[in-house]
Amino acid sequence: MAKRKAELAPSLLSADFGLMAEATKLVRDAGLTYVHFDVMDGEFVPNITFGPKMVADLRDDAGDLVMIAHLMVAKPERYVDDFAAAGADVVTVHAEATPHLHRALQQIKAAGKRAGAAVNPATPLGVLEDVLGLADFILIMTVNPGFGGQAFIEGGLAKIARAREMADASGREVLIEVDGGVKSDNIRRVADAGADVIVAGSAVFGAPDPAAAITELQSALDS
Repeated sequence: MAKRKAELAPSLLSADFGLMAEATKLVRDAGLTYVHFDVMDGEFVPNITFGPKMVADLRDDAGDLVMIAHLMVAKPERYVDDFAAAGADVVTVHAEATPHLHRALQQIKAAGKRAGAAVNPATPLGVLEDVLGLADFILIMTVNPGFGGQAFIEGGLAKIARAREMADASGREVLIEVDGGVKSDNIRRVADAGADVIVAGSAVFGAPDPAAAITELQSALDS
């Protein structure tokens, strides 16, 4: 079977919040497909970032980039429609953040967006079995969410592989996204485990030269 082609999705979490338009344009100019927005509310995770206005304000700068709004927020149903209206192409909610994951994914689809279902490192993949008919993305967290720059949890590789098996068995095109601790020295292993979309935040925007960091990550991914 041909090797899957994984793609890099830089996260703006580690970018300078005063230069978000420039960071978004840098991702676009690199010729990438995705840009990732880590939305945090200080309740579901111990940090606060930004809301739908940031997505709306950067929509023009993003151009054809697929904007992924990763809602690390409690009761994400409250914000799905706002992020959809802001211009997000993919809206991802956490299984742990709502007792009604199926309904939340239905809400995303009803808004005309692709739906993502995310799980934290300690959450079994079984919580997603009954929503594979709705999810377009499965997001595997390989750090505990809340802050950038954390170390990759090695046990996540086996979880990515299991998610890949679940997605393939669903009979639908379900993309596996991975977020947390990805660097140039492990990105190839993440792809080989079965990831389609690989998020990198501090590895890009924490680097002295983000454009060069993207090139380095792409080179490692393509090796």
